[in-house]
Amino acid sequence: MLAITPTVRNLLILNILFFFADSYLVNLTNGFALRSFLSPAFMPYQFVTYMFLHGSLGHLFSNMFGLFMFGPLLERMWGPKRFLFFYFFTGIGAGLLFSGIDYFENTRVREAVEIFTQSPTPDGLAEFMSQHAKGIYESSLDFLNKFEGNPTNSSYIQDSVNFVNGYYQSLINTPMVGASGAIFGILMAFGLLFPNTELFLLFVPFPIKAKYFVTFYGLYELYSGIQNAQSDNVAHFAHIGGMLFAYILLRYWNTQKTNFY
Repeated sequence: MLAITPTVRNLLILNILFFFADSYLVNLTNGFALRSFLSPAFMPYQFVTYMFLHGSLGHLFSNMFGLFMFGPLLERMWGPKRFLFFYFFTGIGAGLLFSGIDYFENTRVREAVEIFTQSPTPDGLAEFMSQHAKGIYESSLDFLNKFEGNPTNSSYIQDSVNFVNGYYQSLINTPMVGASGAIFGILMAFGLLFPNTELFLLFVPFPIKAKYFVTFYGLYELYSGIQNAQSDNVAHFAHIGGMLFAYILLRYWNTQKTNFY
């Protein structure tokens, strides 16, 4: 096995240190995780800092394992400066794509909240939840039934208004963390540059070429992002963003004749 490269090693160390500092010493997530454009806690520097924070040990391990497996080969081929630029370019790009889609989706939710609060009715609440809060629709059926049974009850009306406002606030204030965007960028680069390399994966009982693995994985992330599954707690469009920005950057580099070391 080839020795780990300096930039990959430093990124691994930084991510591990940030994880344990955030978990046991000081809450870094509050200020450095990536927030929605609509959140008062959003700051531009979060497009960089969010990449060094992770939500769990499993989250950290999966990202660092990908970096460890695929990063060194790219760093040896490109050199440390170009590899580091690629890492941040794809990670920031992933955050930008995720934030753009998040802004579009949450703006629609905000408009729906404004419409509902002007005329809070049981039917309006059911429509709001079916369109924007499918993940908690079934768990709220008891309240919906009570509201439908007594639509003029001032307590139910206020509770419904509080619910839609609280739901919107939870959406725009839920932070995103993780190096996944940059790791998916690295995975895309590996698939493009070494398409016929056979990968042996634990969950696949036979070797699969990198180009097919990357293609299938990318399609899965796109499908999952479009489905907008609220229960999986995964920023699928950040993964897609990392792959997309990796593709763009590699195509750009291929048009350039100057060296970048």
